Amino acid sequence: MLIKRGLSEIMKKIVCGNCKAVYKTEEEKCPVCNMKGQNVYNFKNSDEYLKEIVPKIIDERKKSGLEGLVKGLEFVIINTEEEMHKETVNELLNITGLEYKETFEDDEFITSVLKSDDAPDFLIRYRKGKNPFMKQNIFPKTKHLPNIRLETFVFRTDNIGKYVSIQKERGIDFMTGDVIHKDGYSFIQTQPSKYTGNSIGFVEWHNKKSYSSSEDNFLKWNFPPKKDYLRNVKELDHSATRVRAGDRDNAIIEFMELTNYNFDFAIYVKIFNSITNVARLSSKDFAMVFTSGISPYVNDEISGPTEKFIHNYGTRVHHIAFRTEKIEDTFYNLKKDGMNFLIELVGSKKEGIKQTFSFPSKNTLLVNEYIQRYDDFDGFFTPGNVTLLTESTEKQ
Repeated sequence: MLIKRGLSEIMKKIVCGNCKAVYKTEEEKCPVCNMKGQNVYNFKNSDEYLKEIVPKIIDERKKSGLEGLVKGLEFVIINTEEEMHKETVNELLNITGLEYKETFEDDEFITSVLKSDDAPDFLIRYRKGKNPFMKQNIFPKTKHLPNIRLETFVFRTDNIGKYVSIQKERGIDFMTGDVIHKDGYSFIQTQPSKYTGNSIGFVEWHNKKSYSSSEDNFLKWNFPPKKDYLRNVKELDHSATRVRAGDRDNAIIEFMELTNYNFDFAIYVKIFNSITNVARLSSKDFAMVFTSGISPYVNDEISGPTEKFIHNYGTRVHHIAFRTEKIEDTFYNLKKDGMNFLIELVGSKKEGIKQTFSFPSKNTLLVNEYIQRYDDFDGFFTPGNVTLLTESTEKQ
């Protein structure tokens, strides 16, 4: 009853039919585009607008020359506090299948490289200078760790010059004026998104894939050998960013315009005021998930765990999911080694999928998901699992 009453109060907001901004009904004009009474409608997320706009975005990518320029995910960048850097690397080595390669220092960062065979790598960094993500990190449950964030998803391109030229003509704002050229790669990234707080990066490799340069200072960090069962934890399967209900469409559209990903489907969990939205490059690639409210935040009691998370943590990546084999054994051993979970394994082999969520890491603020899809499973999620996993996040 509380949830239903809360959602009916949220319905007092409307959406501008011109620019899709959400605003209160008592305002005469849209505060964003200044249009008055232009085909306004009650605000509640649905897939109608996305289904209408997605073909137009794909067509625009083709016309502009962007289609096919951006490939799959190459690596992610997690920034951390200076004193927590080494501990963060050690934690990830003890809960994933990632392998430690090196740590090096340049004028801007101290960077640790964690490798994954034929899959996205992880760069764990401490930034020495001003943090461009600081605004996105100051919220009630994150302000004590203002530098910790999974900041950037970096995708491969084979022609970074062409990509940047097209996107600049379209008005995309990058963090650096020009492409950064290193020994092993050329790189650029966008400014933090006003919808997700994430940056999207692009890398073109030069011959051999390498993150470090000859002028870098290498640090001799050593870590204990990995436990055998962690070999069951494979590549990064997907990540989920939590975005405000009113920004759900814009977040997906922005990501589609920056990459060659397409909106695939959404699962609505009405009882918890939540939508899980999936964007994919192909069925075999890393998937980008956006989780939003069906309706905007009112308060912690009635708005559901997704909008509550955003109120307390800001828009950011909520969890990273690793494809896992022998998930029952892996789950048992992770618990035995001290990992705490928000929920037991959900799903079954008969249903084709099993999943679980860990408690958030104190080093990254991220929840780890472990997921196994069985051979005959034809899909990405099941609505039942998504509902149970969404409910479990109320505990954080």
